Amino acid sequence: MRPVRVWQWSPRGLLLCLLCSLCLGSPSPSTDPEKRAGSQGLRFRLAGFPRKPYEGRVEIQRAGEWGTICDDDFTLQAAHVLCRELGFTEATGWTHSAKYGPGTGRIWLDNLSCRGTEQSVTECASRGWGNSDCTHDEDAGVICKDQRLPGFSDSNVIEGRVRLKGGAHPGEGRVEVLKASTWGTVCDRKWDLQAASVVCRELGFGSAREALSGARMGQGMGAIHLSEVRCSGQELSLWKCPHKNITAEDCSHSQDAGVRCNLPYTGVETRIRLSGGRSQHEGRVEVQIGGPGSLRWGLICGDDWGTLEAMVACRQLGLGYANHGLQETWYWDSGNITEVVMSGVRCTGTELSLDQCAHHGTHLTCKRTGTRFTAGVICSETASDLLLHSALVQETAYIEDRPLHMLYCAAEENCLASSARSANWPYGHRRLLRFSSQIHNLGRADFRPKAGRHSWVWHECHGHYHSMDIFTHYDILTPNGTKVAEGHKASFCLEDTECQEDVSKRYECANFGEQGITVGCWDLYRHDIDCQWIDITDVKPGNYILQVVINPNFEVAESDFTNNAMKCNCKYDGHRIWVHNCHIGDAFSEEANRRFERYPGQNTNQII
Repeated sequence: MRPVRVWQWSPRGLLLCLLCSLCLGSPSPSTDPEKRAGSQGLRFRLAGFPRKPYEGRVEIQRAGEWGTICDDDFTLQAAHVLCRELGFTEATGWTHSAKYGPGTGRIWLDNLSCRGTEQSVTECASRGWGNSDCTHDEDAGVICKDQRLPGFSDSNVIEGRVRLKGGAHPGEGRVEVLKASTWGTVCDRKWDLQAASVVCRELGFGSAREALSGARMGQGMGAIHLSEVRCSGQELSLWKCPHKNITAEDCSHSQDAGVRCNLPYTGVETRIRLSGGRSQHEGRVEVQIGGPGSLRWGLICGDDWGTLEAMVACRQLGLGYANHGLQETWYWDSGNITEVVMSGVRCTGTELSLDQCAHHGTHLTCKRTGTRFTAGVICSETASDLLLHSALVQETAYIEDRPLHMLYCAAEENCLASSARSANWPYGHRRLLRFSSQIHNLGRADFRPKAGRHSWVWHECHGHYHSMDIFTHYDILTPNGTKVAEGHKASFCLEDTECQEDVSKRYECANFGEQGITVGCWDLYRHDIDCQWIDITDVKPGNYILQVVINPNFEVAESDFTNNAMKCNCKYDGHRIWVHNCHIGDAFSEEANRRFERYPGQNTNQII
């Protein structure tokens, strides 16, 4: 059965009411900048969690004080007006009952009534500024269309695009800030609870519980934007605090700052538990379903259960990251619970609880029945985090026309395009885009293959063991995302090629040694190794995107999968290729990424 999305919008278990814009229409008022004067003196922002950049709890700053909007009488028409105030073209929905968590401070507007054509929220009817009988459990939110107003000036909009990375629990992580459309970290010099509280409030949480130093949430990569941040604790943004602009000698990523924020109590951990495991961090997953008076515990079907689903389960349990997602749990005692109450669970990995993931609802479908085929997890407080050194890809890329008689081993391991099967072997050649890849482990746990040594596969042709079926995907994409060439690389050998000064190598492939990548080390695949390429023999001249994805099937758990993809612009004229603008997939702002994908290959300043 095809999974359906069962929406559980609020951490408090409240249901989102999405109104259909097709039914209510989408007003199209003028967006001339001079006609937006009605909002002068007001500032707007989206806050709360979990959310995307174009959705959230609406907050308005008036007379220097931030506040929210009550959901009484709120409609899609009001959401249209507010989304335009925030610089988006229109709203696609709205939320009630503090779906993104309750705000703090004043509730500025109540019984807000808009036609949808107003130039400013000040033109809508309401009970008046600050006149409300609501609580913050009734805060309204909006879901805007992910499309910006042409020429919109966002001087009246406060945007965080501060973010937390690498945390095991909601509201914690390494602090990263946006500068010149590029994300970077914050040095921990003079980092304190006041600065951490500014970050937490900017993200829609409460005050900070802890200010973390020494890269306790893992090391970032790329720029370090800020150092010696000194906040009073009342600032609206970390950028408003006095700070020092960093230089290369000032700080290293071993000093990346982090935070743990105070979060409102959601109670999601009371609806899940583990049973049968050897410790509190492992076991068969049991979930609670039903309403008041009919609550019962049950099991989850193990079909398609994997790392992403296990990540959400461990997060909901408050046990950190997922080490393994298990589809069979026959070796754990099931106790008295034998009923399967959830099936078809498919998560993105960012959800706060399993009931926010897609699943089959009440129509259960399980290919393998019985308690032995129910879902289980092994959780851990630490995890690895792999990043590709994007600059090295750009620096080492080149084209080689390689004779077919030198490619028999590569063909055996499916490292060539499908058209190679009909080639006139051993005559002719294949055109290969070659490059080096250097993969760093910047997490807090070693990256180890999921399979043990007993199940590694020996490949006679190349003379090595494969510890993972697929370790990286290499793709050439058109601007609209169509794949025109692809390659894959099994982990020929995961080992510590080099490490940071204070880190010792632990993994080496020689003599059937243990494979992995130690925290603080990296594995280097040189451009002249077999299969370290994309077969572009059939690719036509044009502008493309080169994409490399590490651990694409999520076989091994990591603290952050959003940084596993690297993208480059490239232009191919049939003889040469230009590669530039290589970056980790989440290193740019949303708008910068849109520009990148809209105009691939236009900058031709690097000839390969």
